[in-house]
Amino acid sequence: MSQFDWIVLIVTLLGIITYGLYKSRTSHNLDGYFLSNRSLPWGLVLLSIMGTQASAITFLSAPGQAYTDGMRFVQYYFGIPLAMVVICIFFVPIFSRLKVYTAYEYLENRFDNKTRTLTSFLFLLQRGLSTGISVFAPSIILSSLFGWNIYYTNIFMGGLLIIYTMSGGAKAVAYTQQLQLVIIFIGMFLAAYMVVNMLPDNVSFTDALKVSGKMGKLNVITTGFEKGHFNWSDQYNLFSGLIGGFFLSLSYFGTDQSQVGRYLTAKSLKESRLGLLMNGLVKVPMQFAILLIGTLVFTFYQFNKAPIFFNEVQVKKLERSVLYKDSFLMVQKRYDAITVQKQQAVVNFVNASDAEDKPGEEKYLATLKILQQDADGLRAKVKAWVNTKEVGGDGNDTNYIFLRFVVDNLPVGLVGLLIAIIFLASWGSIAAAINSLASCTMIDFHRRFTKKKESGEDEYQLSKWYTLAWGIFCIVVAMFTYNIGNSLIEAVNVLGSLFYGVILGVFLVAFFLKKIKSGHVVFWAAVGAELLVLTIFILTKTGMIKMGFLWLNPIGAFGVLFFSLFLQALMHKKIAPK
Repeated sequence: MSQFDWIVLIVTLLGIITYGLYKSRTSHNLDGYFLSNRSLPWGLVLLSIMGTQASAITFLSAPGQAYTDGMRFVQYYFGIPLAMVVICIFFVPIFSRLKVYTAYEYLENRFDNKTRTLTSFLFLLQRGLSTGISVFAPSIILSSLFGWNIYYTNIFMGGLLIIYTMSGGAKAVAYTQQLQLVIIFIGMFLAAYMVVNMLPDNVSFTDALKVSGKMGKLNVITTGFEKGHFNWSDQYNLFSGLIGGFFLSLSYFGTDQSQVGRYLTAKSLKESRLGLLMNGLVKVPMQFAILLIGTLVFTFYQFNKAPIFFNEVQVKKLERSVLYKDSFLMVQKRYDAITVQKQQAVVNFVNASDAEDKPGEEKYLATLKILQQDADGLRAKVKAWVNTKEVGGDGNDTNYIFLRFVVDNLPVGLVGLLIAIIFLASWGSIAAAINSLASCTMIDFHRRFTKKKESGEDEYQLSKWYTLAWGIFCIVVAMFTYNIGNSLIEAVNVLGSLFYGVILGVFLVAFFLKKIKSGHVVFWAAVGAELLVLTIFILTKTGMIKMGFLWLNPIGAFGVLFFSLFLQALMHKKIAPK
């Protein structure tokens, strides 16, 4: 990066931190540290909810996901608006009325201690692991820019986040997310504008969309049906998004403390509901726009030379490899030759399209598709070499595509701003997650199991220590995220799907199956459903079952409902008079 980019990056980050610390002044007790004294308006609640969900993974990995797999990932979000309505009707009023710190306090009142403890533990496990993956995302930036060891960058980024989160609590998180999102939206708009602006003079925005569409990247709606049969292994389609995505969103926004803690900071029930409903309206268009940037980057690289592999650190490993060095150089030459042919083919296609020359358009499109397949085949070879034991690298470069585009092509100043944006998104979401992990640990475990009488100040200070502990845990998880095999955005959602359905199922029993009052029944139903979900997931990884991960969410939820009803009936049968 240039010196000016560094100035933009540092000034933006320091400005956000200073603003957050200035706004973080609050009472030194749990209500102040975790819930901002329940004083925030709906607009700030909305931005906090969005900022918590929109991590660095969203802005780093989502464009790469669209570049490689098209825009069908947006269907994953189709269940969010409906989930927001359900949460506003059934979830929020209960949490607001009971004045809980965490969602899991309600479960103790409804069932018993062990049901609350199990559900809270499942949250801590999945959110701690997911946050560790999120810590890894900004580390990728430093590692790519400077060739730093990824493990050292995890410690550096994690350390900054711990200091940032410990200092201000929920209020600092909420206010900094407000400013962060404004800067993020400006930066992403500028990135989209620059992608189109850097295309050849005779190529318009409409032409860019037509190229990406004809190359299969604008696949916004896919039904999942192939040859008359539904493909259950298809990860993203209309039905998995509406059904699986609905249950995932219902659990994430309704039972995940990282989100529940955001709208519990609202000053009234109405403000909480407004923040959630507006999130349901805004989230899908926002994600659509981010994915669209990825398809525009794909179009840009049809007219310009794309790297054969987007992670430059791994490319250097290949170039130093004794076994693969010569083969890589040969493949690189072949890839460069195909790139030249692609550039000519896509120009011919656009010219034929503008001239409404249908035969010419079809001819050049067919040529372009064949060349793209050849290029993808060469990229696949490089990925396989990077994954070998001798090279010892990460063969998945999806998470590096947008970052590489930014660093290589955008003008001075904008590079620093966009990298600052990815850092800001990371800090906002991770800070909220660590804050929720600390609050859950303090309220659901420490308060219940300690025998010592503690003042509000004592609990406030202890909460900061729990924040530190969870920050360290997330850094450790980030160390094992390297070479995870998925795009980061997909990895986080797969991990969440292993637990979210079961957690949601416990709350559904609590809300809707009023006849079930036994915590013993619900506890073992949750254990059984979690074992079922993990078994199905393992079978999908071994290929014995073909099913997309989003379906694990309704399976987990309905599993808890079914096992609860079954165990309740069994228990009544045993105690029925003979």
